[in-house]
Amino acid sequence: MPETHTGTSFGQRAQARVAVAVARPLLLLPPARLGRLLRRVARGARPAGHDRALRARRAVTTVSAVCAGREGCLPRSVATALLCRARGEWPTWCVGVRSAPPFGAHAWVEADGRLVGEELPQDYFQVLIGVSPGAGKRGRS
Repeated sequence: MPETHTGTSFGQRAQARVAVAVARPLLLLPPARLGRLLRRVARGARPAGHDRALRARRAVTTVSAVCAGREGCLPRSVATALLCRARGEWPTWCVGVRSAPPFGAHAWVEADGRLVGEELPQDYFQVLIGVSPGAGKRGRS
């Protein structure tokens, strides 16, 4: 079911629209290249707290039907991370698969060691590519 939210200010919505627009062309990159690019973007950022990352995700899903939709995990996660970065912060951006059948790929963000906006157990996904705050090295740094 698509996400809907109220209480997002005009300024927050404007910033979220920019993050969604910047994220859109990045989605065309191969996963490894996208991870490398986001690693560069994350350099020097302080860790995003769970509440602030959740507010960023909510702003993104408020302004974009694609990001709010069931199949919008990649644009939603990239736009959320970019919106956090515009505020000097970075969540852990992740791409991976479900830990148990049926197989399914997913992209999400984590903050304070918890999934952001996902109503699932923490171990539900296996991370394949992860970009942590201040990441400058390979892997789930």
